[in-house]
Amino acid sequence: MDAQTVIARRIALELKDGMLVNLGIGIPTLVAGYVPPGMHVFFQSENGLIGTGPIPDGPLTQARLTDAGGRPVTAIPGACTFDSAISFGLIRGGHVDMTVLGGLQVDAQGLLANWMIPGKMVPGMGGAMDLATGARRVVVAMQHTAKGKAKIVERCGLPLTSARPVDLVVTDLAVIAHQGGRLRLIETAPGVSVEQVLAATEAKLDIAEDVRTMAFA
Repeated sequence: MDAQTVIARRIALELKDGMLVNLGIGIPTLVAGYVPPGMHVFFQSENGLIGTGPIPDGPLTQARLTDAGGRPVTAIPGACTFDSAISFGLIRGGHVDMTVLGGLQVDAQGLLANWMIPGKMVPGMGGAMDLATGARRVVVAMQHTAKGKAKIVERCGLPLTSARPVDLVVTDLAVIAHQGGRLRLIETAPGVSVEQVLAATEAKLDIAEDVRTMAFA
């Protein structure tokens, strides 16, 4: 499996039947393709849709039916649409059970930076700030390093998305939980050792007594 598939399949195991879940742009959108069989999850897009389905084939594409990143989506039976004010009311009101967001950095305090890189064009801050603050559970999906540099750092050097810590970080190397104000390594990817994870991580990690190998089913 490639890195993105490893991340998406592992995060799919965090889903529970009946959840209202928001998926961010990038790797998070892949999670919808790995919902366990028989499970019914309501995916929400902050532009005003609950019940997003898979990417449509050509003739079924509608320009007005998109995910938050502007990609065309389908709507499953029972889906509903509404304006963005209601959508953000759901998010800010704490009604979203879980959000999966991409990340540029996560620091030792569990704080996320994912919405801009100084000096580069920013199309808009989107819903990440609201989701990172308002969702009941925040899961970060990102590769462990970028261009050889750690993305799990002692202190974020990029602008923070929220002052609230995230709950879980899933990378292509590991699953790291934020517990008691500290980052805790709880799983490693198949074929990856604890030592390899630590070598690729700038922030100090606590090590669970029973570090497991990631499962995907």
